[in-house]
Amino acid sequence: MLSLKTKRSCFQRWARCGVGLLVIFLACPIPLCGQDTDQQDETPAAVQPADAGEKPEAPEKVDVQPVARDDQIANRLQEILEATQWFSSPSVQVKNGVVFLGGQAAEQDYRRWATELAQNTQDVVAVVNRMTVRQRPLLDLSPAVAELRDFAAGTIQILPLLAIGIVILLLSWWGAVGMRSFAEWGLQRRIGNPLLRNVVSNVLMLPVLLLGVYLVLRMSGLTQLALTVLGGTGIAGLVVGIAFRDIAENFLASILISLRSPFRLGDQIQVDQYHGYVRRLSTRGTLLMTLDGNHVMIPNSIIYKSVVANFTANPNRRLHFTIGIGYDDSVAKVQEIIKRVLQEHPLVLDDPEPRVIVHELGAATVNIRVYFWIDASRMNPEAARSSVMR
Repeated sequence: MLSLKTKRSCFQRWARCGVGLLVIFLACPIPLCGQDTDQQDETPAAVQPADAGEKPEAPEKVDVQPVARDDQIANRLQEILEATQWFSSPSVQVKNGVVFLGGQAAEQDYRRWATELAQNTQDVVAVVNRMTVRQRPLLDLSPAVAELRDFAAGTIQILPLLAIGIVILLLSWWGAVGMRSFAEWGLQRRIGNPLLRNVVSNVLMLPVLLLGVYLVLRMSGLTQLALTVLGGTGIAGLVVGIAFRDIAENFLASILISLRSPFRLGDQIQVDQYHGYVRRLSTRGTLLMTLDGNHVMIPNSIIYKSVVANFTANPNRRLHFTIGIGYDDSVAKVQEIIKRVLQEHPLVLDDPEPRVIVHELGAATVNIRVYFWIDASRMNPEAARSSVMR
């Protein structure tokens, strides 16, 4: 008989073996009946219609029968070629799966399409395309006629849009002119400078014109160009900026001149070698009437960069002339006589006081320089000098 200790050891071994088998059984996957994991759903791709402008393409497969005979292939291809109406007198012959195509194709693309069509037909071994392409005559004007026909059709279609665009441009122009007049009327009391008032009115008028041009371009389908007009960015904006650099410079100079106000309408000024009266101020330039009566248009950029002498800002003008006397004459007596004449002359101002000085000693005379002041707003300086010298 086994002892109690030996029985306990055998029981422990059998218990460990049972637990190990249970773990192995639970770890093994059990496949479910009726479940096919390899099966996948397939969805047929939708057939997209070809665009009218694309080249004709042959279908990938033309099914006739599981086993097609030569006469069935020939009949099927003959029906398709005649249905397209792209070929003149098409003919199809099939011998042992080899297709022989004949006739005349309107274009080279149609001839190639016929070859691909025959190649994709069921049970076709090879294709021999003997079709010729219709040759155009030397004086064929059909392409030009077709282009003219398309141009005429496009012109007729765009006529309503053109009429509406013209109406929009006219309305925007009238609106811009009205905005300018309203701005000049409203700014007449607030801005005394006419040039600055003109510049502000033009700036307020510009958005109305741009809005009209933008609407016309949007109606014409030129959206990108419309955005370019409004944004003024890109290469087009750079080219326009370079082309109109002088115009933009004169425009900015006119604004700066208006803010500084170095002269007004009617003032007598001198810019470089030009001396005359201001007749008109614009965003491009300043119109001067010279002392000879000629009109000179000076760009505002030149006026802004140059030294401007305004002879009208201060009406008092100092004039002078020189008198020569002999060495035997009394200089003091001559000075006294000249001062008395100047004091009695109605055009000579008492303040500042006239001056009579010895200017230089010449070879035969003593030259006396006479300085006096006049009111240039009352009389021309040249006439006043002549009157005093008499």
